Amino acid sequence: MVYIDQFFFGIFNQLRKLYLNSHFYDKKISKITSRSLIYKPSPHLLSSLIKYQKKKIRIEEFSFDEIWKNKNLKLKEFKNLNSFYWFFSLDLKSSKQITQSIISNWISHNHKYNSKSWNFDFTAKRIIAWLSCHNLTYDESKQDYRNSFNKSIQKQTNHLINEINRSKLVDDKLIACASIILVGLCYQNEKNYLSFGSSLLKRISKLTLDNYGFPKSRNIKQLIFYLKYFILIREWFKESQINIPEHLDETIYYLGQGYAFFWQNSGSDFLFNGNNTSNNFDFDNYLKRLNYKFKNENKDYGGYIILKNKKICLAMDVGSSPDSKYTKDYQSGSLSFEIISNGKKLISNCGYFNYEKNHKLNELSKSTASQSTLAIDDNSSCKFTKNNNSIIIKKGLKIIKKSLIFEKNYWKINASHDGYLKNYNSIHERDIEFYPEQMKFIGTDRIIKKKMNYNYKFDIRFHVEPVVKLMKTQDNKTILIELKDEGWKFTCENYEININNGLYFGNKNLYTENYNIFITGIANKTVENIKWEIKKI
Repeated sequence: MVYIDQFFFGIFNQLRKLYLNSHFYDKKISKITSRSLIYKPSPHLLSSLIKYQKKKIRIEEFSFDEIWKNKNLKLKEFKNLNSFYWFFSLDLKSSKQITQSIISNWISHNHKYNSKSWNFDFTAKRIIAWLSCHNLTYDESKQDYRNSFNKSIQKQTNHLINEINRSKLVDDKLIACASIILVGLCYQNEKNYLSFGSSLLKRISKLTLDNYGFPKSRNIKQLIFYLKYFILIREWFKESQINIPEHLDETIYYLGQGYAFFWQNSGSDFLFNGNNTSNNFDFDNYLKRLNYKFKNENKDYGGYIILKNKKICLAMDVGSSPDSKYTKDYQSGSLSFEIISNGKKLISNCGYFNYEKNHKLNELSKSTASQSTLAIDDNSSCKFTKNNNSIIIKKGLKIIKKSLIFEKNYWKINASHDGYLKNYNSIHERDIEFYPEQMKFIGTDRIIKKKMNYNYKFDIRFHVEPVVKLMKTQDNKTILIELKDEGWKFTCENYEININNGLYFGNKNLYTENYNIFITGIANKTVENIKWEIKKI
């Protein structure tokens, strides 16, 4: 039955390719309703999404005579070239004539759909770049060129509208939705583009965000990505003097609460569930410049608990795993935690490695062993399966209970999950207590067996960043942690502790060696209590 489905799916794809490359489809998407560019967006509104080069380049420094005919470009070069985001690095004194001739040449070689240069993601970004860089791409141009430019923009937009429901990546859908809305604003085309884009944006919010406006994926990086695009779209509406949809303001409010909770309250990146170090200070300045202010005083939000004072920040993942369709970047680190001391990461998770860059490293970064939590028999708390170009959850977990105490001289987080219940008849419960006056953390990991049928090995890891140094004392009972100008010690009675090598994926698509402290033992009791302590010295 599977082979029959694959056979018909293959035939359908071949027929679809023929249709997209046909004269009939080209005629369909060539219908345009507006020939005049009315609203011209400010390029600086994209500064939260684009890394501008400090040294601007001049278009005259490039040679573009045969560029669109070059078939030997690497994928990354082809993507960068055809998305046209490199336009944002051009000096405004660059030649408008040369810039416009480059676009004319692109249109000449790509006036009809082709699967490479009309890639869904490239097309959406190209539309945004061409319209946002209008001072080079459109201003002071001849009427023939403008007609060609306007037609190409709307033709590409028609293609996005035609294909957007087939796109499997929601992030790409959001970028495409932004480009469709921008075209509607620029050409003041309410019926064809603006209303479609606005309705689609509302559907994307309902599809990907929960009732509190937090991503169903529980992905911090996605939250910030969404916030940037929703604010960008809102600023386009505002600048073009078109009424801002209420749902847009509402979504930004909730996304902003999430941003305040994770970043603005701490100024640090937490490496949970697909996140990397990102340094959002530039985005903070962007928000300040546009007068956006967010506030969130919650301690428990989106399945995470964050407790902090002026010196210490303790963050813990206390959320159930998402529905499998939202787990492309999910990591099985339930009850994992991070500690920040005076702005420096004392205990960390390992971060995340993208599937498209390396399948094995992606799989490793998703494992429980790469998080500061407990693993049983070298197995993760969730089961994963491969699905197209990603690894998603096959069997997830649920948080059974959670609670917190946050007082001046005493903090406590308690939570448990059922990720090991089916295979090991066991519940993992974790307490982390903090005594601010003593600068001491006391942790207890409990393995609670529902059936006393057999014994098994467990490991609890405490990862540190590559710059942090670890040293085991001669009595083998203490591990010293050197955190720049701070010293801490880790101890655990009744169980073996060691230092192990690992890989750190905190920086996007990069990896480097790091270390972790790990406790290992055999769970042979009905309730196994593993107590450990981290204290400043």
